[in-house]
Amino acid sequence: MDRKKIEKAVRMILEAVGADLERKDIASTPKRVAQMYEEILSGQHKDPTKELEVILEQRHDEVILLRDIPLYSVCEHHLLPFVGRAHVAYIPDKRITGLSKLARVVDVLSKRLQVQERLTTQIASSIMKKLKPKGVIVVIEAEHLCMSMRGVKKPGAVTVTSVVRGIFRKNQKTRQEALSLIFKK
Repeated sequence: MDRKKIEKAVRMILEAVGADLERKDIASTPKRVAQMYEEILSGQHKDPTKELEVILEQRHDEVILLRDIPLYSVCEHHLLPFVGRAHVAYIPDKRITGLSKLARVVDVLSKRLQVQERLTTQIASSIMKKLKPKGVIVVIEAEHLCMSMRGVKKPGAVTVTSVVRGIFRKNQKTRQEALSLIFKK
């Protein structure tokens, strides 16, 4: 990531909106924003499948679910955050990974310029590619600040996206079981 370029761009934006770059409180803003982008977009060039270490090879044909994984991402259309939760379930076919590894995949892919629909698909695709499970389901619920702060101005509106693969797509009972576990409160 090119921090100096980001700092220059932020300076230009601040000048364009009429901010006083000499003011003590704003003088360091370009540097702080560049550091922030480096952190929150750190997944830009990482391979999420490298997070999915296979820790066990055994027969297990029941749902494994990690629910309510917090996620923070940046909408590529307006460069504003979207914040929510991911729910990831899979049914292994021999390969099982640690639960924290599923959360790491969500983190890596969230730390990119994103749209929620693609993020949901990328999480499912990464798990299918590395673990080769019988099926995977990913549901994301998120509030987009580009809808809350600007445009339609509807704070609290939640966007829900889902991707179902394998047995979850083919078998309605299996899909329904996973969804009931995800939305069980």
